[in-house]
Amino acid sequence: QVQLVESGGGLVQPGGSLRLSCTASGSMFSNSAMGWYRQAPGTQRDLVATITSGGSANFADSVKGRFTVSRDNAKNTVYLQMNSLKPEDTAVYYCHLKFYNGYVWDEYWGQGTQVTVSS
Repeated sequence: QVQLVESGGGLVQPGGSLRLSCTASGSMFSNSAMGWYRQAPGTQRDLVATITSGGSANFADSVKGRFTVSRDNAKNTVYLQMNSLKPEDTAVYYCHLKFYNGYVWDEYWGQGTQVTVSS
């Protein structure tokens, strides 16, 4: 069983920055694909960014050029650097881990961290 613990959320003014962190338990992190998703009230959970085990990243169009994603396999941690934040970025942000165990894909979610962008 993998546990994902997110941190770094909070209240920030428009144009500001935040860095989210997600630390995973267990030994599969370095071989896992990691992702960040977000969900605003009354909406579905949407993909924000992903990073493969090899470090290749992809982003939702709405955050391209503003957000970056990185990982530190030695710390079992993935980061989401969010710059030039907008009110529409307000949501609960969830960390996601996906690992192929040789038979099926195992998936795990963090508990979420609230990001509020408001003046």
